[in-house]
Amino acid sequence: MYLQCYINEKGEKVYTTKKESRLGTATESAHPARFSPDDKYSKERVLLKKRFGLLPTQGAPVKY
Repeated sequence: MYLQCYINEKGEKVYTTKKESRLGTATESAHPARFSPDDKYSKERVLLKKRFGLLPTQGAPVKY
């Protein structure tokens, strides 16, 4: 059994072991994708994130 998760109607992340949520939608895996140090496509991913403004350094500064 793998840990699954879904977003409920309040916008909260709910963890479960079932393949379907109470809402009837499919759940997603709660585990991150595997990391490989010899990733062939990391350069392309960074370029796409930079193009669409998704890099953490392109967002608003964090207020402490």
